[in-house]
Amino acid sequence: MKTDDINNGGGKKSSYKDSLKSMDTEETFDLIFYRPIGYGWALLAKKLGITPNAITIASIFLGVGAGVAFYFNNIWINILGVILLVWADSFDSADGQLARMTKQYSRIGRILDGLSGDFWFAAIYVAICLRENVTSEFFSAHHWVIWVMAVVTGFCHATQAAMGDYYRQFHLFFLKGKEGSELDSASQLWEKFHELSWRRDFWKKLTMAFYTNYTVGQEKRTPRMQQLRRLLRSKYGNDIPQSFRDRFRMASKPLMKYTNILSFNTRTFALFAAILIFRMPWLYFAFELTVLNIVLIYMVCRHERICKNFVKELEK
Repeated sequence: MKTDDINNGGGKKSSYKDSLKSMDTEETFDLIFYRPIGYGWALLAKKLGITPNAITIASIFLGVGAGVAFYFNNIWINILGVILLVWADSFDSADGQLARMTKQYSRIGRILDGLSGDFWFAAIYVAICLRENVTSEFFSAHHWVIWVMAVVTGFCHATQAAMGDYYRQFHLFFLKGKEGSELDSASQLWEKFHELSWRRDFWKKLTMAFYTNYTVGQEKRTPRMQQLRRLLRSKYGNDIPQSFRDRFRMASKPLMKYTNILSFNTRTFALFAAILIFRMPWLYFAFELTVLNIVLIYMVCRHERICKNFVKELEK
């Protein structure tokens, strides 16, 4: 068997390219580093019968382990933390690639995949706070400051990641259609939520509640996008003309580099620099609060302007 081919169930071969979301949305460093490694893990997992969700859960333990390693003011333990976090992200890449290769899609898997990164960074944030309270003269004298920074940064991080993912899914909707995107509607999610019973489906309903509120937040931050979605549904239903899809895709594509900046790689480069080079972990919080928030605001404003222009076109 070739290393870039894999038999997918009914005899159809799935290649490395099939394991990617799309070339429009892939980041250069991921294509060079994480995706090839993730593809190797995915091939091994398929051979061993390991599910995407199992890989995601394993990544949580690796990411939390990285956070623990970052607590210590020791360069070698910190390097171990870097290795664990890179390993965790290679698993995070592998679970999605395996799901696409084997068609094992599920909303639970998507939610679990999103939560894995939250567990990683929660552990990292706590480690940074505890470490700075011990090693920094300023933070030792003002314990509360670093914790406030961590809470505010965590909120900003969640918003940045949510919007970056939302814009990628919206772009994939125009590129690949509904089947190739994980774009959801809060109204439809609420309908499914109310169909579940707290007594019979407690965990499923609880998970759906969190995910639906997550989607509500994304929709509230994008009023022009929601206006465009409503107009497209009323005008075309599920049959949006290909010419419109192509034009929106070309307008949206330049923004994909900003969604990637708000994802994993840029964050970890800044984190590794703060811990390994500058030996001041709190600088990572400062980076998220300034640079990444500026990128977020620019991305949202520009995408809303794109949607506004297409809304005007449809309303004529």
